[in-house]
Amino acid sequence: MEPVQKEETGPIGEIGEAPDGLVLGQMIRDARKAKGLTLEEAARAAAIGRSTLSKIENNQTKPSFDIIRRLMQTLDLKTPQLFVQSGKSDISGRRDYTLTGKGEHQETATYDHELLCTELSSKRMLPYISTIKARDVSVFESWVRHRGEEFMYVISGSLTLYTEHYRPLMMTAGDSVYYDSGMGHGCVSTSAEDARVLWVSLEE
Repeated sequence: MEPVQKEETGPIGEIGEAPDGLVLGQMIRDARKAKGLTLEEAARAAAIGRSTLSKIENNQTKPSFDIIRRLMQTLDLKTPQLFVQSGKSDISGRRDYTLTGKGEHQETATYDHELLCTELSSKRMLPYISTIKARDVSVFESWVRHRGEEFMYVISGSLTLYTEHYRPLMMTAGDSVYYDSGMGHGCVSTSAEDARVLWVSLEE
């Protein structure tokens, strides 16, 4: 996905084994500092308590989906991967659903993502439908890469999947692919209409 994800520059770094909460907290802390905001300023802008933000950054609490969404908007984070929380949960028999066209939209320069089943904040899989707006690989400033693995199914249109270690893969409606999302990747539409895909990301 680009899910699909934070677009990093330079060669891929070593993907750590830190728990999801630590990764989320670090992302938020780094984004806050990059914008030059104090804990109090960022918390006020996101309409949450300063102590709550501090606990999120230090992996001392699991934030709700709504709080993560407000932090994303405040800190200009456009990474759906942030919504994949720790898969460890004592809750069993969980269920979530999304009505047609009612997903949570997150748009980047290259993709328009519709996040599905967003009420569950503690899950390892992140399903979403994406419209591939990119038309040339040159529009990507760097490879897209993030932790885990992902599955992509082409719903309509055609596209080319570019990956760091393989030849470009041309895909049409009905084709699917599964790959390591830590490997640099990016998709561009090649049909007259923007291609639409179903992505399912799994955080390791």
